[in-house]
Amino acid sequence: MEHHKLDSIDLRILAELQANGRITNVELSRRAKITAPPCLRRMRALEKAGYIKGYHADLDAKSLGFEVTGYVFVGLSSQHDGELKEFEETVRGWPAVRECHMLSGEVDFVLKCVAKDLSSFQSFITDTLTAAKNVASVKTSLVIHCSKNEPGVPLDVR
Repeated sequence: MEHHKLDSIDLRILAELQANGRITNVELSRRAKITAPPCLRRMRALEKAGYIKGYHADLDAKSLGFEVTGYVFVGLSSQHDGELKEFEETVRGWPAVRECHMLSGEVDFVLKCVAKDLSSFQSFITDTLTAAKNVASVKTSLVIHCSKNEPGVPLDVR
């Protein structure tokens, strides 16, 4: 990746795209206070440099029938590099796991999972996760409700 120093226009472009990935280039250029052709060039350069990883729709899980969101704290019996990588690779194949983060401290990983219902979530935990190689401990916490869900990073745009 070719990182370059971000100026205030780059930060404005990133902030606007983070808020609305479907914004037109014309509207984006207006908000960034530059003309459309250089705005598009800057956006492409930000993509190429790796500042923009992709674009996606923010779907409503409940509307799509996913009533349960849970966080799962996983401890492995071995933390050797190969075992950690193997667990991460295994997790990539589980559709219920939407995020996987390796942690320092008491647990090795935290997984954000979704399920259609509590029974499906329980089946995933007992039949899939705890049965996985090298899994020593599993603790779960169910989400009651979400008070804030703001993806991305806080950009200081002036």
